[in-house]
Amino acid sequence: MQYSYYPGCSLKGSGRAYEESVLAVFDHLGIELKEIDDWNCCGATAYMSVDERRSFALAARNLAISERDMPESPMVVPCSGCYVTLNKTCHVVKDYPAIKDDVTKALDRAGLKWKNQVPVRHPLDVLMQDVGLDRIKEAVVKPLKGLKIAPYYGCQIVRPYAEFDHQIHPTSMDRMFEALGATVVHYPLKTKCCGGSMTGTAPEVGLRLVYLLLKEAAKREADLMATVCPLCQFNLDAFAKEAARAYGPVNMPVIYFTQLLGLAMGLSEEKLGLQRNIISAKNALKGAAAAAAR
Repeated sequence: MQYSYYPGCSLKGSGRAYEESVLAVFDHLGIELKEIDDWNCCGATAYMSVDERRSFALAARNLAISERDMPESPMVVPCSGCYVTLNKTCHVVKDYPAIKDDVTKALDRAGLKWKNQVPVRHPLDVLMQDVGLDRIKEAVVKPLKGLKIAPYYGCQIVRPYAEFDHQIHPTSMDRMFEALGATVVHYPLKTKCCGGSMTGTAPEVGLRLVYLLLKEAAKREADLMATVCPLCQFNLDAFAKEAARAYGPVNMPVIYFTQLLGLAMGLSEEKLGLQRNIISAKNALKGAAAAAAR
């Protein structure tokens, strides 16, 4: 199993632990991820509001390089912002001829051709659809028994394109964690926005959203939250203390779903980047293990 791999900017910086855990898990499962050559920023969702057509051209350059170098391989994109931007580019270029013409002209100047034949896939999608729960269960050597998880998908991974899960009530992570032996708590805010960049631009709004998500997970007696998005993870992890000062005490580790998957497969915490979290998940993991042993 071979896929082209687009890390995006976050996974080389604040989301480094996400990349470490994605690469470790995929390698453990025998899945090859080949990072595309000379990739650029996807344009993210913010650039869409500045200059939409240039944003599409920026995203399409990555897709064209992937299609040129690995024409038979889907592109795996872990970041939710990158995933939705690249996916949106594929859809819009297909549906709007005028935008397609502009993007084609931009790529021509860069010496690139793009037939729009590279599927954009999220790691969660690949693991659930291509690998499958049966194979994942076979790889488990340390079941997550005793661990109560609140799965947090964020607002982008299934919106606006529900490519592999339900837009309102996604369940892919829920089913994966249950297969790993964990308990999945009912978490009704699983697709609510984390506040994103509003923590820096409208902190009274962003911090309130951070607090609500963390507090709800605690109310549901989760040991930790698991997410699929580097911006969500950073936002909830980095601004938790500030949100607690503003609205009340809350202490909830937020880690990547691939870190949990790697732990169940017996991979080391260091290899999975767990030491990079601001709010450590070690106590939650130890407490769950002790409870499971009783």
